[in-house]
Amino acid sequence: MDIIKQIRRPIAEDMEKYKLLFDSYLQHSDPLLHEVFLNISSRKGKMMRPMLTLLVIRLLGGVIDDKAMHTAATFEYFHTASLVHDDIVDESEQRRGVKSIHCSYGNKVAVLVGDYLLANGLLCASKVDSPRLVGIVSKAAQALASGEILQLSNVSNQSIDENVYYDIINRKTAALFSACSEAGALRASTDENVIQNMSLFGHYVGMCFQIRDDIFDYDTSADIGKPTGNDMKEGKLTLPLIYALNHSNDEYMQKLAHKVKSGEISDDEIDELVSFTRSNGGIEYAEHVMKTFANKAKDVLSSYPDGEIKSSLMMYVDYVIKRDL
Repeated sequence: MDIIKQIRRPIAEDMEKYKLLFDSYLQHSDPLLHEVFLNISSRKGKMMRPMLTLLVIRLLGGVIDDKAMHTAATFEYFHTASLVHDDIVDESEQRRGVKSIHCSYGNKVAVLVGDYLLANGLLCASKVDSPRLVGIVSKAAQALASGEILQLSNVSNQSIDENVYYDIINRKTAALFSACSEAGALRASTDENVIQNMSLFGHYVGMCFQIRDDIFDYDTSADIGKPTGNDMKEGKLTLPLIYALNHSNDEYMQKLAHKVKSGEISDDEIDELVSFTRSNGGIEYAEHVMKTFANKAKDVLSSYPDGEIKSSLMMYVDYVIKRDL
């Protein structure tokens, strides 16, 4: 049994019902929207975020009912919308080896489809009838947008700052994982300490998730559906390279890093930066930071009784830091 099936085992039936619910909001009579939604539905992936929400509900003794399903769908729609919009901003031609929506249908359609998906998220939230859920969703959406803006503004910043990197990935990725976990806790508990602990758990998981994604950018062998150096082609400096640059005195590599920020970097120069990062401890450092966040996530779970759900969440953390795509 693969690890995703193991993680899902306690909620396998719930996840099947969830998929039906998610797809039910992707039905439309307009031929173009129908085609785009079929495209989106076919690339749901591993559904890490709704899986997290449902596992947290079960961990805390909650019931996975219709409101729980709509809570999970709320955040997955916001996540899906953010991917469509991010690919436009980043001018990404592919996502996980599949042609991006804006490349298939054009920017205008992609923007409107992203907006429609956001509306789906809001509609799902309305079914839960929880003002606090709306607040959690809104804060997560603010974080996503401000993270994109911070990343764009950081391109013109000549400093190469590790703390800015953490701020960006907290807003762009960890905030949504945190919201998924917090909202799950809200469905199952009224204890504010429990709800905030689960929010923190999601934050740590999200930080791990993005660092792992960023490590992929320096992988020269694995088939990960993401070209080596892709982040640098989009003007992004991520943790492995930031560490290598800040712990060496290589002026040439510093110049290449600034060419990344200015969008003037060539493929050969990206290859040089990848090689430099790998030979100067960047990958090892990023993995160390990622594992530190993973251990913090597991520490949050340590106070909960052992059982199938806790084991699934522990495996969830392990999968996030060990996945190869």
